[in-house]
Amino acid sequence: MRIVSYNVRYFGHALKGLASTASSKQRIAEAIAGLSPLADVVALQEVETKSIRSSAAHRGGAPHETQLEAFMRHLSAAMERAGHVMPYRAFYFPAHVYGVGPLKVYTTGLAMLVNQQTVGVLKGNSHEPFDITHRTPATIKRIKQTRIAAHLHLEDASGRAFHLFHTHLSLPTPWAKEYWSQKVKMGFGANQLAEATRVAEYARHVSRSEPYLIVGDFNSAPSTPVYRLLTEQEKLHGAQEVLKQIDASRPDSFATAGFLQLRMHLDHVFGHGVEFADLVDTHAFGDEASRFHGLSDHVPLITRFEPKR
Repeated sequence: MRIVSYNVRYFGHALKGLASTASSKQRIAEAIAGLSPLADVVALQEVETKSIRSSAAHRGGAPHETQLEAFMRHLSAAMERAGHVMPYRAFYFPAHVYGVGPLKVYTTGLAMLVNQQTVGVLKGNSHEPFDITHRTPATIKRIKQTRIAAHLHLEDASGRAFHLFHTHLSLPTPWAKEYWSQKVKMGFGANQLAEATRVAEYARHVSRSEPYLIVGDFNSAPSTPVYRLLTEQEKLHGAQEVLKQIDASRPDSFATAGFLQLRMHLDHVFGHGVEFADLVDTHAFGDEASRFHGLSDHVPLITRFEPKR
């Protein structure tokens, strides 16, 4: 099985994240359609529903088309150009809405695309994603962005069942006093540890004894408390660490995201009861050899894995 985990920045990278554009959707669709072999599952972070931000620069499609529906339209066209029958079914997992009344300024959420030619969907929680948000007394609930764990129970062509959990953790909270005394912040936030714990506990509870993956944007580098919680305490295996693409003791050795001159390793694919095979097409942020170069402020992690029986 091949999985792609990718923060697409609301398909708005061309406008610095201010608004989604058709060109961003099309270029990301072309990159995904150009993978060989095609991915069996694609997990996308930072995907909207319908809002001012998602529609301000919207071109083509129906007036009430959601961002994910628009992207799937572009992906279908890209698949056709690449000589493929469109294989993907999309699942959306809403997280948060910023707005007043019916007016939505912008929305947040996760999406998962499942290749129906190779993967069967048994069940999932798209109707009610699991809330992992860490809220404190200092947090204003209305403005604290909700964070979720999306879940799909899947099976491969051989009938082997596995679970996919998909998340995007919060940034370290500035409400905590240690935030201002801690020089390195990403992956050290107490709120991030709380959210990572909730994701891990949820995954263990739902998957029971079946293999599972937890993927997404963790806003945390290797060797940080969040990473160690998931690998040492929860006994998950990081695909990049297992396959020797990174040295987990060197958090700055492989960047998955960037801002101006800053480079960060924030994205991960963790597994329990799976064997990782390769990381073909996974490139560090800024590597021009990547087909995804310049399409977002993140690069995707792409790995093949096999669920153990």
